[in-house]
Amino acid sequence: MPSKLRLTKIGDRFRQELSEMLVKQEIHDPRLFGVTITEVKVDRELAFASIYVSALEGNTRSKEILKGFESASSFIRKILSERIELRSFPRLRFFWDPTPERVDRIEKLFSQIQQQESDEKPTAESNKENKIDE
Repeated sequence: MPSKLRLTKIGDRFRQELSEMLVKQEIHDPRLFGVTITEVKVDRELAFASIYVSALEGNTRSKEILKGFESASSFIRKILSERIELRSFPRLRFFWDPTPERVDRIEKLFSQIQQQESDEKPTAESNKENKIDE
């Protein structure tokens, strides 16, 4: 059984190779354009590789993208097995990763808070100035 470090390295290599395949458009499925591989986790028995994907459009295309990956799964597995040497090659499972959408939402909330604070700050400073003048 591989160590956690080895599993992480295998997952990173999967992510790297998959990302290259998508950038070079080696997978000829229009549903997969603009997709990002966010993370790959390989289980301890090397039976499954869980691949987490995301896209700029967000959750609106998630089902379409996952169907595209499922239909291309055997092709992707074949190409990966040629590029990465493992005794037994894991089956690929694809999942939607909502993390980028959550990060975007959090950033918007932070900018709103920052905007509110900057709007309130001049009134607080003017109140201080009025007290000094009195």
